Amino acid sequence: MTFRHFAFSHVLRNKRTYAAYYLSSSFSVMVFFLCALFLFHPGIQENMIYDQAVQALQVAEGTVYFFSFFFVIYSVASFLQSRKREFGILRLHGMTVKQLNRMLFLENVAIGGASIVTGIAAGLVSAKLFLMAGANILGIERLSFHISWAALLLTLMSFAALFLLISLYTPALIGKSKLMTLFQSNQRVVEPPRKSPVLSGVGAGLVILSYYLAATSTAANVVMRMIPVTLMTVVGTYLVYAHFGAYFLALVRRRPRLFWRKTNIVTVPALAQRMSRNAQMLFLVTIISTITFCAIGVFASIHRLSDEFRQDYLAGIGYVSKAANLLERDHLLEIESELTARGITYERVSLSIRIVDVVQASRSAPAAMRMALVSYSDYARLIAAAGIPFEEVPLSGQDALIMLGSQRERPLLKERPLASYTIPGTGLKIVERGITNHVPIPEYLMLELGGRMEGKFSGLVVSDEWMDRLPASAQEDRYFGFYFQDPTQGEEIGNALTRRGKMAYEEEQPYAMTVSGTLFAVQKSIYSTMLFIALLVGTVFFIASGSFLYFRLYADLDYDRRQYTTMVKIGVTKKEIDTMITRQIGLLFFVPIVLAIIHSFFAFVALQSYLNFSIAMEAGFILMSFFVIQIMYFFFIRRRYLRNLRKALG
Repeated sequence: MTFRHFAFSHVLRNKRTYAAYYLSSSFSVMVFFLCALFLFHPGIQENMIYDQAVQALQVAEGTVYFFSFFFVIYSVASFLQSRKREFGILRLHGMTVKQLNRMLFLENVAIGGASIVTGIAAGLVSAKLFLMAGANILGIERLSFHISWAALLLTLMSFAALFLLISLYTPALIGKSKLMTLFQSNQRVVEPPRKSPVLSGVGAGLVILSYYLAATSTAANVVMRMIPVTLMTVVGTYLVYAHFGAYFLALVRRRPRLFWRKTNIVTVPALAQRMSRNAQMLFLVTIISTITFCAIGVFASIHRLSDEFRQDYLAGIGYVSKAANLLERDHLLEIESELTARGITYERVSLSIRIVDVVQASRSAPAAMRMALVSYSDYARLIAAAGIPFEEVPLSGQDALIMLGSQRERPLLKERPLASYTIPGTGLKIVERGITNHVPIPEYLMLELGGRMEGKFSGLVVSDEWMDRLPASAQEDRYFGFYFQDPTQGEEIGNALTRRGKMAYEEEQPYAMTVSGTLFAVQKSIYSTMLFIALLVGTVFFIASGSFLYFRLYADLDYDRRQYTTMVKIGVTKKEIDTMITRQIGLLFFVPIVLAIIHSFFAFVALQSYLNFSIAMEAGFILMSFFVIQIMYFFFIRRRYLRNLRKALG
């Protein structure tokens, strides 16, 4: 037997231990390869109208690779820890440190090479289905089956370099351990779990406080609370695992009726030991799962943005001609000719937009600004042209409505204090009384007023009688709205006048313009890509977190075998042992997933305050789906673990 054959035989003999590592690594390779196939597919560049969508896929590719690197390091470290006694036996029989390092190098190369081959093979088998599903999610034309050599080479080179680096780094994980240290590695010293009442209280307090801040967030403060709440949740979660869990179980031990009930006298201390010993792993799984749930839950709600988009862009094409725009007539003729050439029946509505200098009354120094004004009757005409029933109460006198530029700003504007304005030199005053129910003119076509923290708006809708009193010296822009049955069917109209469907008012042009069809296609491309990426990366994260649990569980298998063999000898039944094992495995599997679900729930609650649409159904579906998957995974691992344990019990 050659030394190389000896090393490969070690891998085969430890296939149970290496199974999760091999399969998870293969899955990461497969996802990376499928992403590369997508990126290098010739149909992608033709169909993806927004360059940043392709860039986002590249970010997903990098994220999977970056996470895979740390995942492999953690996996290798877990395996080496469980095999130190085996290494001690090899050293005792004359194997040198150099030979041991060479053996580990060959083992990692073998597993890495097998993972690359398996991952690419699985990717080739599922490529057609993946391309069909990806094209459907992204909303582009069906992609033909195409294997790119660039994607194949990128995957091979990337993961070959990753596994090679890990293989070279592996000897450092063992170090120059003494022979006695290697032999005693599996002889666990049972130390009392760490339980600090102070740190337990701090951890629980931080988590509860973060929940309270998330639940009481408003549209105005949710952005400012995001970072501190996230930090408190992360720190609090770690302290809960490191101290609070063991402290809570110690309280259980002080209740004789509960502690002395059946097998609890063995189960409770074992749970406390597992909680303390696996604090870092449980913490890592919880945080990774929370990130996964939140990312997929948020982007799964993206389709609701389509409804919001249609409320923001009632006109298929909007065109604002600034004062002294000499190109107005030519631009309008160009738009109308394109609509006619496409056979689109439309209604054109025009109105006047008055731009005035106003002073906002405040407790501090008065603030001057330029304000766009639209009369109430013109506002009603625009909404009626879009085919929407108009039911708002008419304005009178100096009353005015804040003119929405986008429905997404409504939550912030609801919390913004209503303001009043005066027009210098005229004696006219305007008082805000509320917010318009609809978006008459899209945000890109008007002045941008307000701010990111208080809500942005486009101007004010004022009463007709007040508008009649406005001096003629005010600047006057003209708005032209082209309304047709389906605003999204006008994609790519006016490409010579816009960039990706818009020419914003702030740009140095004599006009502003929006094309709803192009903007909708761009938005759909971006959001669909985000959902696609969240599903890919989230799946990799979730599989990895499940693998962490598997690694930790099987690292304790030999110790559990000795412990429960002793229990059988003193009279504990196998059924009672099954119950104890089930409870301990359940702790490792369900405590992090349940805590991650609770974290995600409050994250969704905070996010909901910032959105103008409900994400409850999508978020609930995502959380429930992952929980069901975890239950299935638990029963699968439990059955395998009990089967391996029963072999030792006889």
